[in-house]
Amino acid sequence: MPSKIEIRMSPETAVAASHRTAQLESALRKVIRGKDDVIRLALVSMMARGHLLIEGMPGVGKTTLAQALARALDCSFQRVQFTSDMLPSDVLGISIYSAIEQEFEFKRGPIFTNVLLADEINRTTPKTQSALLEAMNEGQVTVDAHTHPLPQPFLVIATQNPVEHHGTYPLPESQLDRFLMRLRMGYPDGSAEREILRSEAGTAQLEILEPVISGTDVLEMQQAVTQVRVDDSLVSYTLAIVRKTRESEHFSLGVSPRGSQMLYRAAQAMAFLDGRTFCVPEDFKPLVVPVFAHRVVLNGTYSSTLKKSEQADQVIREIVESVPVPV
Repeated sequence: MPSKIEIRMSPETAVAASHRTAQLESALRKVIRGKDDVIRLALVSMMARGHLLIEGMPGVGKTTLAQALARALDCSFQRVQFTSDMLPSDVLGISIYSAIEQEFEFKRGPIFTNVLLADEINRTTPKTQSALLEAMNEGQVTVDAHTHPLPQPFLVIATQNPVEHHGTYPLPESQLDRFLMRLRMGYPDGSAEREILRSEAGTAQLEILEPVISGTDVLEMQQAVTQVRVDDSLVSYTLAIVRKTRESEHFSLGVSPRGSQMLYRAAQAMAFLDGRTFCVPEDFKPLVVPVFAHRVVLNGTYSSTLKKSEQADQVIREIVESVPVPV
C-alpha cells in the first residue's frame, strides 16, 4: 500500500490540478454524451474518496460511464457482473488448501483492485452485497480471521437497475450509506441521442480512451481536497439541512453523521475541481440530493405522483429550499 502522500494546497496547486481534472472530464465527455452533470459528480465522488452508485434504466450508459472512468485512470480495474447465485467468496476470494505447502493459501478475489465495477449490484442477494461493507468503509477485507488491505486508491462504482424491476434485491440501508453518492442516469435529450445514433463514437472512444491521470495523481488530489477551506457558516448550513431531515414528518430515518461528513468532503472536492482553495455555498447546494437522498427512509406520508424512488429526492429539495443559504 502506498504511503500517505502529503501535498500543500495553494492557489497555484489548485489551478494546476483543475487543469488535469478538466482533461479527465473532457475525455469522459467524448464517451458519454449529454451527461456532463453526471460526469462532474462522478469525479467529485472519486476526489472525495467516495464510492459511487449509478442507477437507471438498462441501456442508458451506466456501465459505459463506469468503464470510461476506470480506463481514464492508470490503475488496476476489475468488473464483476452480479447475479443471484453469487457468493461472497466470488468477490472477496477464498482460502484453498495447498498440498505442496501443506497449509491454506488465500486466493484473492476481484475486489483486490483500484477500481471495482460492481455491475447490477442489486441482482445479487443481500448476503453477497454485504461482502462489500468492510471494503468500502475501511479499505480492507477480512477472510478466515485474516485482514487483507486493499490497493489504494480504492473505488467501487456500482450500477443498479431500478428496484421496481424483476429479479432485483433492494440494497439495505447500511449498504446504501457506504456510497458517497447515488446518481440517476436518465434518457439523453434529443440532440444527444441524435448524436449517438449518427455515430458510434461512444463505443469507439471507449476502446481508444487512454489513461489521463495515474493512481498516484489521484492520491495526491484526494489529499489536497482535504485541505480545501470550509467556513463555519457552511458547516452550520450543512447541519441545518441534516437536522431537518431528522425532524421531517416524511422520513422515518434521517441523514446519519456519515452523511453529513460525506457532503462536507464532496463540497471540498467540488471546490477543488473548480480550482479553488475554499468552498462557497454553490459547492454544497447541488450536492445535497445526490449525497443525502439515498440515506433517508420515507414513512409513506408524502403525497406525490412521483415514483417512490424519486419522492425522497423531492422532499430533500424542499428541505434545501427552506434553509437560508449563508452569505
